Amino acid sequence: MKKQRIYSAAVREPADKMWSNCLRIDELIMVSGMTARGKDRETVLGETSYEQAKVVFQKIKDLVEAAGAVMDDIVKMTIYVTDIGDNAEVWKARQEFFSGDFPACTLVEVSALAKPEILLEIEAIAVAGCSAD
Repeated sequence: MKKQRIYSAAVREPADKMWSNCLRIDELIMVSGMTARGKDRETVLGETSYEQAKVVFQKIKDLVEAAGAVMDDIVKMTIYVTDIGDNAEVWKARQEFFSGDFPACTLVEVSALAKPEILLEIEAIAVAGCSAD
């Protein structure tokens, strides 16, 4: 077994010795919590939960594909929202990125995220090659 750090030009990496955005261990792919922060890490892209969710799902897609998998290989997601009432907007965005069996998922409300304008954060676990195609 070997741990491999995965990079995507579309997703800015954190500062050294902070965390990894994505790791692959054999067929297992772990994606850290992604937010709608832009590449400058200051700007937040999207004013609604739907808009931010689309940005986040695209980042996850970029990382999962860089790891050699596809979105439908995601088996588990955890979604943190600052307003549980926004769940329908998050589900709407999610439907634009998945087909077939959707991943197991937990959605929880939290009191705050890294910046007040960040409305959600999503982490994912994938198993490369497990989707039904």
